[in-house]
Amino acid sequence: MSFADLGLLPELQRAVAEAGYTEPTPIQSQAIPVVLAGLDVMGGAQTGTGKTAGFTLPMIQRLARHASTSTSPARHPVRALVLAPTRELAVQVQESVKTYSKYVPLRSTCIYGGVDMRAQIEELRQGIEIVVATPGRLLDHVQQRTIQLGQVEILVLDEADRMLDMGFIPDIRRILDLLPKTRQSLLFSATFSDEIKKLADQMLKSPQLIEVARRNTVSETITHRVHPVSAGLKRNLLAHLLRHQPDTQALVFVDTKLLCGRLAHFLARHGIAADAIHGDKSQAQRTETLDAFKSGKLRVLVATDVAARGLDIDDLPTVINFELPHTAEDYVHRIGRTGRAGRQGNAVSLVSAEEKHRLDEIERLIKFKIPQELVPGFDPEPDFDEVGSRRKRREAPEAVGRGRRNGDSEPAAAPAPAVAARPARSAEPRRGKGRSTIAADGFDFSKPYEPAAVPALIAEGENTAGTAPSALPRRGQRPIAALLGGLGRK
Repeated sequence: MSFADLGLLPELQRAVAEAGYTEPTPIQSQAIPVVLAGLDVMGGAQTGTGKTAGFTLPMIQRLARHASTSTSPARHPVRALVLAPTRELAVQVQESVKTYSKYVPLRSTCIYGGVDMRAQIEELRQGIEIVVATPGRLLDHVQQRTIQLGQVEILVLDEADRMLDMGFIPDIRRILDLLPKTRQSLLFSATFSDEIKKLADQMLKSPQLIEVARRNTVSETITHRVHPVSAGLKRNLLAHLLRHQPDTQALVFVDTKLLCGRLAHFLARHGIAADAIHGDKSQAQRTETLDAFKSGKLRVLVATDVAARGLDIDDLPTVINFELPHTAEDYVHRIGRTGRAGRQGNAVSLVSAEEKHRLDEIERLIKFKIPQELVPGFDPEPDFDEVGSRRKRREAPEAVGRGRRNGDSEPAAAPAPAVAARPARSAEPRRGKGRSTIAADGFDFSKPYEPAAVPALIAEGENTAGTAPSALPRRGQRPIAALLGGLGRK
């Protein structure tokens, strides 16, 4: 099947051919005809299989009847809205829209946070048909009244599951209330959860479900590998692996922004061209770093999960999990940056003993065991293989003498023979048993406290601890100042 068989306009076929695509992917071949028919779609596929083109191409064709070369902003109202969870994904979608609409006079723009709004406002005032936006910045423009959504015909939610993870559902519901009730809605996601289905019920009308792969599957073109290693040796092992593949680019994932910057600095000090990208960097810095990585100036890009979705890097050979993600589904999205469009990719994970449970969850999700490979000189913790079985070992002794345990086939051991009664313990204290109550000076702490006898003669002005107050001589009363109610000195 070719793109011409899908019923696309010649202008779109020409743009697709110039982009280097000859055959549509499964999600594209199934989704494009349905979207062209004007139906709502709930589409899911593996990351990197072409979901973006699956909705941008038919969206452009459906809006082509509104294409105009007029300079009047009134001739270019917002007719399509694409919502994306991250800046990087929004930029990627807008680049796809520009690529495929180069021969169709439709205007598009991308609005996201982290940059000055004034340039975005000026562009919106000129008239834009297709807006790709992150939810937060879109609502900023709505409050400033710099965008009108009353004529939107097509709404697209890209990476809807990530929208849920990032807490965008309240913003999305506010945006839905601003849109016309009569519209075409498309929801695309790499995974479908129960929450996603609830959202689909709210925004879609009789949607067509298009799911070309089972949930949370990974591309068959990706080779998976785990290197068990001690947590303290991870950085050195990463540098070791990168040195032995000097011509390979790698995207390295970590959990925190702090570690992201430190690890990139560590690699740079060891002669490996690396930089970091995370949420605390400005949009200009993130764009500059991404451009350097895509152009090959950087060998290694260290990133937090902000880059797990939406990065479209041509022929990225390797993704390395310096730390396994806390959520097993994020593993699928991380490694989805490699092995795209049928190319071969490698997914490498450095796993310490404390991350073993995360590895088990990932293997249960993807439904296969990831091969483990020890690197000489970078051994894991001694208890790496024992993690997860400690509880069983702790519980095993408790079963002795309790009869059969669940699943045991052997009967409980016979009770031990009775032991002769022990002789009564001596009242004398035994050495080494307990703490003695006799001090070095002979004082016995176990006896009630008894005050010592009061000496017969007590020096004037002295007091003795433990002596009854009545037994001590009273000191002379001190005069009180007149200002305090006294009479002063006489």
